[in-house]
Amino acid sequence: MSSCEGKSCDSCESRKEQSKEELLQCKLGRIKHKFIVMSGKGGVGKSSVAVYLALALAQKGFQVGLMDIDLHGPSIPKMLGLHGLLRFTQDQEILPHEYLPNLKVVSIESLLEDPDSAVIWRGPLKHGVIQQFIADCRWDDLDFLIVDCPPGTGDEPLSIARLIPDAAAVIVTTPQEVALADVRKSINFCKKVTLPIAGLLENMAGLYCPHCNEYIPIFGAGGGVKTAERMQIPFLGSLPFDPAVVEGGDAGTPILTDDSNHSAFKGAVQRIVDLLVERTQAPDQPGAAAPSTIH
Repeated sequence: MSSCEGKSCDSCESRKEQSKEELLQCKLGRIKHKFIVMSGKGGVGKSSVAVYLALALAQKGFQVGLMDIDLHGPSIPKMLGLHGLLRFTQDQEILPHEYLPNLKVVSIESLLEDPDSAVIWRGPLKHGVIQQFIADCRWDDLDFLIVDCPPGTGDEPLSIARLIPDAAAVIVTTPQEVALADVRKSINFCKKVTLPIAGLLENMAGLYCPHCNEYIPIFGAGGGVKTAERMQIPFLGSLPFDPAVVEGGDAGTPILTDDSNHSAFKGAVQRIVDLLVERTQAPDQPGAAAPSTIH
């Protein structure tokens, strides 16, 4: 029996009665599906992927949480145009920013008085903050939690793999070999810590010329598919390079929320989200495997 069965884990009295571990399990029990967005190296657009996956899921009507655990280089608030510090309840529970009525966002940047402050923390402190982002945050009932990890295989992805063992990794790469060499390390990291892999997503796969609409493979082509096949993990698809994504991120206005025509990028995002949703629903189908068994 759950320690919070019959209680509200958001109530002051029940929170006082629970240990940190019980609170963590209580909060995670109210989140149906968890995805960790990872990359082997920086500069592959991992945070953009996390933002657009969360936005697309929210636009489909799901209750979504977006948790930014890139503690040294958070970018989610900037990309979404979020300002101001996070608020706390009387019971010292963190209240996420509400970007949409069904999209909640938490980032370390929203807890700093000066967003340009350098966060100089070692592993144990970072683990504690990530745990707090889950156990002491009012996520309520969510269909999806999207976690934006820093690049590499360091403290943060290791902490999140231990704290959310039923999460699945979405690994982001670009097509060129220098990125693929690092992403193979991320794949092996997931396998070593038994973190399920939802699939490999290829970002900035190519550019559609704004004048003739010709497809230009600016970083090469086919690297993501080949790597997924070689490493025996699912390939989720490719997102084209779109300069408007960069402009929207700098301005805090993601292109998925405007009415302009970015059909190639928006269409690719929707296809990937549909595939992830289909996989989360797979256990309800006869003979299908649960997401936690995807490797």
